[in-house]
Amino acid sequence: MASKNSGRLICTKFMLVLLMTLIAQQIYGQSRFRVLALAESTGHHIQYSARAKVWLNQLAADSNFTIDYLQNTDTIDEDLLSHYQLFIQLDYPPYGWREKAAAAFVKYIEQGKGGWIGFHHATLLGEFDGYPMWQWFSDFMGGIRYQNYIATFVAGEVNNEDKQHPVMKGVPGNFRISMEEWYTYHKSPRPNVHVIASVDENSYTPNTPIKMGDHPVIWTNPAMKARNVYIFMGHSPELFDNEAYKTLFKNAVFWAVGR
Repeated sequence: MASKNSGRLICTKFMLVLLMTLIAQQIYGQSRFRVLALAESTGHHIQYSARAKVWLNQLAADSNFTIDYLQNTDTIDEDLLSHYQLFIQLDYPPYGWREKAAAAFVKYIEQGKGGWIGFHHATLLGEFDGYPMWQWFSDFMGGIRYQNYIATFVAGEVNNEDKQHPVMKGVPGNFRISMEEWYTYHKSPRPNVHVIASVDENSYTPNTPIKMGDHPVIWTNPAMKARNVYIFMGHSPELFDNEAYKTLFKNAVFWAVGR
């Protein structure tokens, strides 16, 4: 009798351990969060986006999150965005969006339904390709309008203005970007956003007359409920050979996805 009871007890303990193991596997096997990245399918940012996807896919695999990609805004609506905790605008302009996509995105940002990281082309604000300027997006980016860019590309030193901000953890006080087409705007967004970093226009190599004075290149808009950060640098695939840039990008992902 004692032997039967001992056998049952061992069996019960084994089943309990097995159940707990299966539960643990389910919990820890699931993605920590889901990311939706919007990237252009044509144009001169293709090489950057292709390199970014390789890097992001590796980050997702290493850090246990899921990332999906879209090449246009056709399928974006509130239901789609509800499945994602972070939206990355990976070199995609703020014009030509489907009406339902734009409305869903505004709600996503204003109501803090998820985080947002925008790169480079996300501040191409104005009238382009027959589309009017998206005024809400301009306000989101600090009330700016695109004015010009350095078509010949120059190197520049980026100054870390907020070393305490989570996206700048481990990023040097200043770091060099070896090739970028630095956009200029009709005014600085600084009065309407929190500037995290700016480019020193006096460091441009070779020098160029295309400058705007106070020139923020990384900032966040604290007026929005969604955690958001705009990072201007995002044209050259060589950026993924830059340790400071990769650290900044990685930090931005894990900060923006938080609440």
